[in-house]
Amino acid sequence: MSDELVFYTHPMSRGRIIRWMLEEVGQPYTTKVMAWGENRQPEFLAVNPMGKVPTIVHGDTVVTECGAICAYLADAFPQANLAPPPASRLRGPYYRWLFFGAGPIEQAVGLKAAGVEVDAEKRMMLGCGTMADVLDTIECGLTGRDYLVGDSFTAADLYLASHLGWGMQFGTLERRPVFEAYVARCGARPAAARANEIDDALMAKMQPQAEPAE
Repeated sequence: MSDELVFYTHPMSRGRIIRWMLEEVGQPYTTKVMAWGENRQPEFLAVNPMGKVPTIVHGDTVVTECGAICAYLADAFPQANLAPPPASRLRGPYYRWLFFGAGPIEQAVGLKAAGVEVDAEKRMMLGCGTMADVLDTIECGLTGRDYLVGDSFTAADLYLASHLGWGMQFGTLERRPVFEAYVARCGARPAAARANEIDDALMAKMQPQAEPAE
């Protein structure tokens, strides 16, 4: 079975999260940049019927959704030390924060971007509650800590810091000192710098176009 690692992305999408993850993992990978429209062509829809990037193919395994890709890569390449050992109880908070990023954060940001105001009596129907609930929970989890899980950087930090950094940059998430310090700390990693350099160079080569992505 082939172990080739193929990364479908666009440099103005959430693919930037996975680029960083791939650079942290440090394994060879092939990048396939999807121009607008290519993600709706039959060739790519056969890989991901949602037509979304990022998507990775590792041998004959297809993984979509940023949180799932981060978790998969951390486990597929344990030598990168991006996840607690499988038997460790630190797996609990590790999974908690990965799913928090994919669930409440994404939902709260999506509702805000869509201009949806949820009535107070209906908020319990949502997994995210309010935006304030989400932000206060993150701040509580980060206060007095360098990282979310134990004493070291994990894929959960990469995923959460990406959400916070992107959200604060574009005004979809409130700036708070603990968030800014955390994003700066995680973003100072060499792999983050390499990933940004790669995607910024790709952006410079491409004409402005809509995002074909998550």
